[in-house]
Amino acid sequence: MTPAGTRTPDHLTLALPKGRILEEAVTLLSHAGLPLTMPEKSRALRHEFPGVTVLELRNQDVPVYVDLGVADAGIVGKDVLLESGRQVYEPVDLRFAGCRLSLIREVGAAGPIQRVGTKYPRATREYLNARGIPAEIVKLSGNIELAALTGLADAVVDLVQTGSTLRANNLEELDVLFHSTARLVVNRAALKLRRERLRPLIERLRELIQSEPA
Repeated sequence: MTPAGTRTPDHLTLALPKGRILEEAVTLLSHAGLPLTMPEKSRALRHEFPGVTVLELRNQDVPVYVDLGVADAGIVGKDVLLESGRQVYEPVDLRFAGCRLSLIREVGAAGPIQRVGTKYPRATREYLNARGIPAEIVKLSGNIELAALTGLADAVVDLVQTGSTLRANNLEELDVLFHSTARLVVNRAALKLRRERLRPLIERLRELIQSEPA
């Protein structure tokens, strides 16, 4: 894959995350005028459409590809964007894939929080530092709630959508670090190089979002 600056100005490369966001992202972008359809089930990770290339990535990789210019723009959750620390332009809150990042413990848990399990060490450290909690952070990859249930950690920081998993496992939210939704992110250099494609796309997405019921 070549960097964004070596491609023709009328061609866009988009970084989209696999999983639950992908289908909504493709639908929204097609409504905004891009000639996209949902990629067929396959092992392909790169999909070509007229004037548009779609890279199908893991969530955590989307900000990296956009920041480093391999993709001109992408769609990613605010939680992933904040955790990445990448310096990308974030022009539109797309208002789907809503969730919240929360501090979670077992119901009735007492005592100090000395160890926290999470997929989000950067956000967790900022939260704990702001509250003067000198806890150890253990970075985990999956089933974060299990860390609180097994004693691996006194608390966990994880995404919550409905809270049903927490209730089923006798866990509760103690605090919300922040709310997250899907965001359009754009490479800053591409915003100049491909302004004839990106500026209208940004404006059309803003129009579509503003026209939706609150």
